[in-house]
Amino acid sequence: MSSSSENISSPLSFLSKRYFIISVSLSLFTMAAVIYWTYTPGILEDLKPKRLPGLFLALVVSFLRVWFSAAKIRYLSEKMLSWIASFRIVLAWDFTSAVTPSTIGGAPMATYAMSKEGLNLGESSAIVLYGVLLDQIWFAMAIPILLIAGIYYEVVPPAIGLVGEASMITLYIALLSYAGLLAYGVLVNPSAIKKVVNKIFKLPFLRRYSTRIEEEAENLEDYAHSLKQKPASFLVKTFLLSTGSWLCRIALPTIVVLSLLPAPEVLSVLRSLAMNLAFLVVPTPGGSGGVEGLFVLFQGPLISRASFIGLAVFLWRIISYYISIGFGIMSTTWYIKKSVDKNQVAE
Repeated sequence: MSSSSENISSPLSFLSKRYFIISVSLSLFTMAAVIYWTYTPGILEDLKPKRLPGLFLALVVSFLRVWFSAAKIRYLSEKMLSWIASFRIVLAWDFTSAVTPSTIGGAPMATYAMSKEGLNLGESSAIVLYGVLLDQIWFAMAIPILLIAGIYYEVVPPAIGLVGEASMITLYIALLSYAGLLAYGVLVNPSAIKKVVNKIFKLPFLRRYSTRIEEEAENLEDYAHSLKQKPASFLVKTFLLSTGSWLCRIALPTIVVLSLLPAPEVLSVLRSLAMNLAFLVVPTPGGSGGVEGLFVLFQGPLISRASFIGLAVFLWRIISYYISIGFGIMSTTWYIKKSVDKNQVAE
């Protein structure tokens, strides 16, 4: 199996200290503002010890999310990636997603990481595309659930207003359209992906890469064709793994809230699903600032004591964001070190 990692830019080319600082600063500032406005002296005395084990459950669910994602990548690679490699890739992917704008995301890092684990660029790109497609299929199925549930539950908080509701509907339409286009490219006509890639690299500022990209686009098309020819059971299993990852992500805010106070469980889960879809369009690095605000907007009204809202946001972000950043830094540093060591040997 040939490696083409030399054709892929170092992660330092799409990671930025500025984005990292902005992401963490926005998160800390927003959490501090929420805690300041909702804090009541003696709040910790009102915590019920019998509920606190829920925070341990939240940690377990957070780990399961990573496990499902790693299992999906390993299965998509037809087990060419080891379990350790799959975990490293997911953690590096999560970290990059957490500290870069949504327009960049973690896909470039995931592609780079897979190449360092021995896959070529075409295989890595196809796996990332297929993984993204599975997510989009899941979103496409989740949207009707939210629309039907909205008949019986106040899924969209009244505070969001008509503009917010219109924005959510626009988001739903955009996600469904994107899912349809991606499904066509990956499952029906993989050659369309190659044509799009080649056209992009005909642009003046990318033309110098066009020759080697054409070769890798062929690899991508070939691997996409091989994925397309997989039996339905292959798609079902990978979809279930993707679903497991997203269910863990959606359950996490509700588990954190219930670890502090009673809340309407079904409504909390539905709002968690809606706000996770809204996270996709927050433009700041890692969604920082925006995701904390959306948590307050969607989950805040369900928390009976306003003084607990800041604590809930803090605990949720520690588990879902800061721990992920910590492990992600270690994984990303491993890949950077491997790249540096290789360059030193080459010299």
